[in-house]
Amino acid sequence: MRILLVCSSFDGLVQRVWLALRRAGHEVSVELALSERLVMEAVRLAKPDLVICPSAAGRAPAPLWEGARTVVIRPGPPGDRGPFPLERAIAGGVGEWGVTALQAGREMEGAPVWGHRMFAMPAEPPRRSALYRGPVAEAAAELVLEVADRAADPGFVPEPPVPGGPVVRVREPGGVLSWEAPTEEVVRRVRAADGEPGVVAELCGLAVRVFDVYRGPVLGGAPGVVAGRREGAVLVHTGDGTVWVGQLRAGEGGAVTLPAVSVLGGRLDGVRERPGFSEITYDRGDGVGVVGFDFYEGAMSAGQCRRLVAALRYAAAQDTRVLVVRGGEVFSRGVHLEVIEAARYPELEAWMNVTAFGLLCRELVACTGQLVVTSVGGDAWAGGVMLALGGDRVMVRSGVVLNPHFRTLGLSGGGLWAYVLPRRVGARQARRLAWRALPVGAQEAVELGLADRVVPGSRPEFEGAVLEYADRLASSPRYERLLAAKREAREADERRKPLEAYRAEELAELSRDVFGDRRGFGEARRALVHGRRPACTPARLALHRRGSGASPAPDAEASHM
Repeated sequence: MRILLVCSSFDGLVQRVWLALRRAGHEVSVELALSERLVMEAVRLAKPDLVICPSAAGRAPAPLWEGARTVVIRPGPPGDRGPFPLERAIAGGVGEWGVTALQAGREMEGAPVWGHRMFAMPAEPPRRSALYRGPVAEAAAELVLEVADRAADPGFVPEPPVPGGPVVRVREPGGVLSWEAPTEEVVRRVRAADGEPGVVAELCGLAVRVFDVYRGPVLGGAPGVVAGRREGAVLVHTGDGTVWVGQLRAGEGGAVTLPAVSVLGGRLDGVRERPGFSEITYDRGDGVGVVGFDFYEGAMSAGQCRRLVAALRYAAAQDTRVLVVRGGEVFSRGVHLEVIEAARYPELEAWMNVTAFGLLCRELVACTGQLVVTSVGGDAWAGGVMLALGGDRVMVRSGVVLNPHFRTLGLSGGGLWAYVLPRRVGARQARRLAWRALPVGAQEAVELGLADRVVPGSRPEFEGAVLEYADRLASSPRYERLLAAKREAREADERRKPLEAYRAEELAELSRDVFGDRRGFGEARRALVHGRRPACTPARLALHRRGSGASPAPDAEASHM
């Protein structure tokens, strides 16, 4: 079928849907809903059999559903009514939630139903952004395949509207947070508004928006008082305990979300370091060591890269046989654009960040004392993909989306991409992936050579399967031969062209991107960080930049791939 996706941005959920439909054999095009005129022009050009709005919480424009059969994917179960469905699900502590396909029309509340998918909510309250790109995206990708099959059936008639309760009218997520509330309430409220808009609160006399919270220990202290700090996070007393706050945004307007310690600055003078929070961990068994990292939204600042380098060096010096490098909820999206944008000298901060990230990727590639398995349980963009490719075995969870390119961000590369990407897929395919600026699904990644194995299941199931694989690899009678072959290949590559040569060439190109802004890195960065409405799809942006150095505002999430 010819299917047109109409969306506000080409984000992770839309990418999942796009990949699923294409893999099923459909001809799929994408149009950003910038105006009714552009959407209707896209309908005229694509002549779709079906239009899907894959990430809509409201109604589709009337000219769209009047002119083409249109289905809206709503992030709520059948019969659910009211705005902010994901926020309500998290704040209300429901045990099950869903995604519903509705026939677009004049009234979306109580519209005919094309199908739905239900999923169990995590026991621990999830961040709204994590729920959206995790269970919701997975359910939506399954549901659109069913919708497409039903649209191909001339006898299919959508089910009657599902009876529901009254429309739930709730205030916009966020609001003002009282630190006197119980820890459970603080965690749920912040996570329900995580990503945007955050929850307003006061810390150390500063008005802030709060993001990224975790339960802390039960300590005595006045609510709202900062009791400790560690790795960019602060420990704050609540009504019955404490929470670790990882990210804050100060004030309004041009402020960006940053590590809490960076925002509070000198207000934390005298606050001591406390254990209990860590973005980077190391665990080991008899033959396998695991370096885990989980950075907020996958962004990695220069300081975080340096800490991860130190952890990798420590792990590589141990007497284990296999090293597992495990990413977090988002594996990595490369350099930390928010920290760069907030710096007094953004170009200098960007330069330090790309340099530190390159050293991190080199550390992984140069580890020849152990076999390295990278565990990619979440999506990866740009340099984050290159970091994953530094392993000897790349394991990806089913449903993960990789974006192995830099062009829409206005950068020529990073993360030793000119070495690790052709090493995996060949020079011709590497150039194709870099130029086309499109996402790659988990199964396609294996077919291309970007990854070695797709593992289905939840995150815990995936991580368990990767550990079992690493244990088998460590105890394999072929282990010594595999390690020797790895060393020989690395030595041959080093003789042919040293890693430092790749790194020097990469930095020379990046210096022109960062300081000369020849590809529009500055504008692309600002558009992403400040959530500016995209002007075109990522693929169109990449095509535009092939022929010129101009930089129309890119899609906020998809541009940082």
